[in-house]
Amino acid sequence: MIVIAELHHVALSLPFNFGWLEQSLVSDEAVYRLLVACILGAIVGVEREWKAQSAGVRTNLLICMGCAFFTLMSAILAGDTGTNKGQVASNIVQGIGFLGAGLILHNKSRVSGLASAASIFVVASIGMACGAGLFLPAIIATLIVVVAMLMIGFIEWKVSLKAYPLIYEARGQDETGMLTSILDAMDRVKERLSGIERSPIGDLQRISFSLTATKRRHERMQAHLLAEPAITALKTYRDPEED
Repeated sequence: MIVIAELHHVALSLPFNFGWLEQSLVSDEAVYRLLVACILGAIVGVEREWKAQSAGVRTNLLICMGCAFFTLMSAILAGDTGTNKGQVASNIVQGIGFLGAGLILHNKSRVSGLASAASIFVVASIGMACGAGLFLPAIIATLIVVVAMLMIGFIEWKVSLKAYPLIYEARGQDETGMLTSILDAMDRVKERLSGIERSPIGDLQRISFSLTATKRRHERMQAHLLAEPAITALKTYRDPEED
């Protein structure tokens, strides 16, 4: 009976012996891959953080490292005799799809968050490349992503190709005159006025509204508003939901 109980104890303990897994994950190569994934994910996150996006340094760093870890685990859990070493890693794309969908917002007249969702999708692929030990392709992909986000965005803004939202705040004493001036300026740039917010402070009237337009149209709009006598001051602010 004692021998049978001992054999039973050994049989139960064998499936839970993950010593081989621990040795694989704490190896220098595995740690190196995770660290590289953290660095590359953080580089992409810096650009997102600089543009004040919700998916910043920590988010991109964790996603990149997590995808690298899943990629490592996929091959290790399959073992030497496993026929599908990418079983775990194959589910990364589905998980990232759900995460990216949460960043996309549909507003009244536009969709925001697409660039952040796309950056998370790319960061996931960079993390998988790091987990597979493909460091050079991962580094090149990171450089391409950062350059594309910075340079293409600058070119679109410089040549007035892409429309972007700005929040306008007109200040003055005559609220009716300010509203008439704003409506006239919007008619001149052929835009529809909607979503007005009033927030007076004492005798100072403040009227805010949002406008999505190209750089040239924003410049024309500001020139028209500043030329109106009812508007004593004009401020513009970046839309927090801008991609």
